[in-house]
Amino acid sequence: MAVNMSVWESVEALRGFTYRSEHTEFLKRRREWFERMDFFMVLWWVPVGHIPTLQEARERLEQLDQHGPTPYAFTFAKVFAPDQG
Repeated sequence: MAVNMSVWESVEALRGFTYRSEHTEFLKRRREWFERMDFFMVLWWVPVGHIPTLQEARERLEQLDQHGPTPYAFTFAKVFAPDQG
């Protein structure tokens, strides 16, 4: 499975890029390029100074898929505050 990752300063900034920019057109067409997944995006809070790895992203995506949104791994639909993780 291919994994892409980006790090954002806030959920609001990421939401703006994802749903209110030119990126939205590509997001609408994602099924043309990617296999269907229950969850294709996972969010989590990254401590200052920590550089997340692709392995960490995979683990959090699997956690989200198995257990649904938690402070460890969540989605835009259910966002947890940084201090809840």
